[in-house]
Amino acid sequence: MSEIYVSTDVETDGPIPGVHSMLSFASAAYRSDKTLVSTFTANLELLPEAKPCPKTMAWWETQPEAWAACRENLQDPATAMQAYAEWLRQLPGKPVFVGYPAAFDFLFVYWYLIRFVGASPFSHSALDIKTYAMALLKKGYRESTKRNMPKAWFDPLPHTHRALDDAIEQGALFCNMLAANGQR
Repeated sequence: MSEIYVSTDVETDGPIPGVHSMLSFASAAYRSDKTLVSTFTANLELLPEAKPCPKTMAWWETQPEAWAACRENLQDPATAMQAYAEWLRQLPGKPVFVGYPAAFDFLFVYWYLIRFVGASPFSHSALDIKTYAMALLKKGYRESTKRNMPKAWFDPLPHTHRALDDAIEQGALFCNMLAANGQR
């Protein structure tokens, strides 16, 4: 079974799951040739035991449109994560999580999947775009920022802090990096 790259973005009210809530998440499933196969998105109700981080909430105050978007049509996290796991299982390939940064986004998605589904269709497969850029650019990790990446890697897609927009944008970036690597 071929791999399918599941570019995923999360929006949260703090730095760690459980203590804080995942507000919204979205995934865009891509084939390596940049074919967008399917998307999934959900806005989540807050975890009853969690508390928002004041620093994160101060940042959200600077993003009123994105905040409003992630608080519409809220779903119960258990219901949303069950639907997400089923969506992942229906994809035409073995899912590989792709994030920017994967360490943050995967942390939340994996935690929510384990808590509400009991398993992760990703297993422990998570690919970090910035780390991949580091290898392609032959630069240090902290130098491998979007500012230092070739403009040809970027499609004219918005970065809005809305999970689905950002998942699609970073998925296209990743596929362009795959293509650039194949041309070497």
